Amino acid sequence: MSDLVGFAPFAPTQSMEPNGLALVGLAANFVGAASVHVVSGTLLGSTAEVRFTPVAFHWDFGDGGGRTSGSGGASWEDLGVPEFSDTDTSHIYDVRGDFVAGVTVEYSAEYRVGGGAWTAVSGTLSVAANPLPVAVRHIKTVLVAHDCLQNPAGVGC
Repeated sequence: MSDLVGFAPFAPTQSMEPNGLALVGLAANFVGAASVHVVSGTLLGSTAEVRFTPVAFHWDFGDGGGRTSGSGGASWEDLGVPEFSDTDTSHIYDVRGDFVAGVTVEYSAEYRVGGGAWTAVSGTLSVAANPLPVAVRHIKTVLVAHDCLQNPAGVGC
C-alpha cells in the first residue's frame, strides 16, 4: 500500500438522522457515503490507475460506543422503516450531552498500468470522514386537551 502513496482515495462523508440531534433512548441513524472510485496518475512514467473499494465502515459515536458495518447505511426513508428504527448503522445514546461522532472507511485497493489487468494490493487504507457534532437530549411527553390547530395558545404550540 505504501507504494501508492501518491494515489489517495476520496474522503468519505457522513450524516445522521435527525440532523445533528439524538434523543436519549431512541435510535439515531448514521449514514456514511463512500463508493468504489478510480484515481488516475503517473507511476514510473506510465499512466496508472488505482481503484479504491470501501470494505468496512468503523463508527465511533463519541460516547464510547462503536460499530463496524459492511456498508455506510441508508436513510430511514430509503430503508422503508419508520423514524427512530434500529438500523445497521444506528446508535442509541444512554445519556444527555454533546458528542462528536465519526466514521472511518477502510478501503482495499487495486492498480493497473497502461490499461492492463487490475492487480490487488495487499492491506487496506483507512480514511476518516468529517466529524459530526451530535446534541443528545431528553424528550418529555405531555398530555394536552387539544392539538395546536384547535388551541394555538396551548402548551407546546
